[in-house]
Amino acid sequence: MYNEWSLDILYKGLDDEKYKEDFRKLENLIENIESFSKSLGNSQEEEKLLITGIEYMEELEVLGGFLGSYLSLRQSVNTSDSQVVNELNKLEKMYSEISKPLAVIKKWIAGIKDIDKYMEKHPKIKSYEFFINNIKEEAKHLLSDDVEEVIAKLNISAGSAWSNMQGYLTSILEVDYRGKTITIPEVRNLAYSEDASVRKDAYEAELKAYEKIKDAISFSLNNIKTQVNTICDLRGYKSPLDQTLEQSYMKRETLEAMLSAIREYLPVFHKYLKHKAKLLGHENGLPWYDLFAPMGESSSKFTVPQAREYLVSHFKGFSDDLAHMVERAFEEEWIDFFPRKGKVGGAFCSNLTFVKQSRILTNFSGSLSDVITLAHELGHAYHGLHIEDHLPLNTDYSMPVAETASTFNESLIMEAAISQTSGKEKMALIESQLQDLTQIICDIYSRYLFETEVFERSKSGFLFPNELNDIMLRSQKIAYGDGLDHNYLHPYMWVVKGHYYSESLSFYNFPYAFGGLFARGLYEKYKKEGEAFVEKYKALLNATTVSTVEEAAREAEINLEDKEFWRSSLKAVEALVEEFVKIS
Repeated sequence: MYNEWSLDILYKGLDDEKYKEDFRKLENLIENIESFSKSLGNSQEEEKLLITGIEYMEELEVLGGFLGSYLSLRQSVNTSDSQVVNELNKLEKMYSEISKPLAVIKKWIAGIKDIDKYMEKHPKIKSYEFFINNIKEEAKHLLSDDVEEVIAKLNISAGSAWSNMQGYLTSILEVDYRGKTITIPEVRNLAYSEDASVRKDAYEAELKAYEKIKDAISFSLNNIKTQVNTICDLRGYKSPLDQTLEQSYMKRETLEAMLSAIREYLPVFHKYLKHKAKLLGHENGLPWYDLFAPMGESSSKFTVPQAREYLVSHFKGFSDDLAHMVERAFEEEWIDFFPRKGKVGGAFCSNLTFVKQSRILTNFSGSLSDVITLAHELGHAYHGLHIEDHLPLNTDYSMPVAETASTFNESLIMEAAISQTSGKEKMALIESQLQDLTQIICDIYSRYLFETEVFERSKSGFLFPNELNDIMLRSQKIAYGDGLDHNYLHPYMWVVKGHYYSESLSFYNFPYAFGGLFARGLYEKYKKEGEAFVEKYKALLNATTVSTVEEAAREAEINLEDKEFWRSSLKAVEALVEEFVKIS
């Protein structure tokens, strides 16, 4: 077993003849698709053209999957590899050339009036019913081919450029901290320090640093949101939120049921925050700089083989196929474990459904928290396992369900870990979980409120930094209530969160709350139903790429439009808060 992943199942290197051949194939495919898009319109050849168009899109999905996954995975473990960066730029340019032909093909498919008769005749087309229906829905909002091309080309120097500027300025921003210069990620990581004075000084230094770039970043935010509002209006969406819900295959009724339950249970999170504040010696709620202050002690240490044994032993109790997949991930070098120079931070999982595997990046240091992170990412791989037999165009799941299997896995391991510990270690585990839950509920809700108001107000004018600060502070006060000390909030959270700066993906916030609560609700259902639940869960995961969010949930007999389901998730959180208060 090795500590770095192997990408040999994709290519053995940039000089691999298969890699070179696939790039040539992609170039030819793009030419063929472009030519094909100009040949549409012959109604007598409609059936044949439909099959050919779908085959072209399938080939593009698989070929692009091989090349794009390989290059992005290579870059993630060595960000300074200029050769890989150049190859990625080359690939992105090729994809920009095909955006118009693909739009033409999809618009043509959406215009086929009697497509049902082809579904009855061809099993493959029938298998793509959900995919085709989504194309039809998207087509309702498409503009003329020329206008779509202009929007795509102008975006490079508009929304995309503003987004890049925010990313660039926050990545190079220097922070003056205790007489030395550090980066934004470094100063934000100090929020987890065991030293209270370090946490406070880091918080103050971070806020002061944002003063240097707040004006420039405000231009990024204003112009991106104005562009999104304008294009949504042109496409006939009622609002950017409606567009996001449609892209997420999710009903507004589901979002409202979840948000209503969240608002109802906010006092539970406020109780946790006030209790933590008292434990740390604060009287007026928790100051922002102590949100991530560690509580209790965790001395558990794991080697990679021990982490493997721990995960497999606990997952076996849920499902043999999950335990077997975890063993494969370790044996077949799916995981890149340790931090090293040039490797990106954090953790992620990339599903490679076209080869029926996944790849997982972590920065493992041996803590129990790292083992739980592994469990989380292996949950994404398990999701991939249950969609890998779908046809190539049926392997994308939407944002809200993306965190389902990962958070479910995390719940399995976290509950097992809590049940096996006591004293300060148990307190540390519970508090760590409450920290995460507070982020996906209170913080995400504040971000949702902030983005909603920014979209609305940017319709009629420019929002200067002080106005953006006011909106952010007001949103935080609503979401965190008296759980936080209102003298120590974070007015510049809008500067640092890259999720606000996508011109193609708005409201990249509520899906986190959805994923966390959906998975927790599923876990509560599993605890009640036991083994009978497992097959329903697998069917749910399988359905996430070929059905709406609500339809997938029905595989596990869950109605997402019913607030009671969301309450069941939040009741479990309430019990966790009560236990934390009791043992601390």
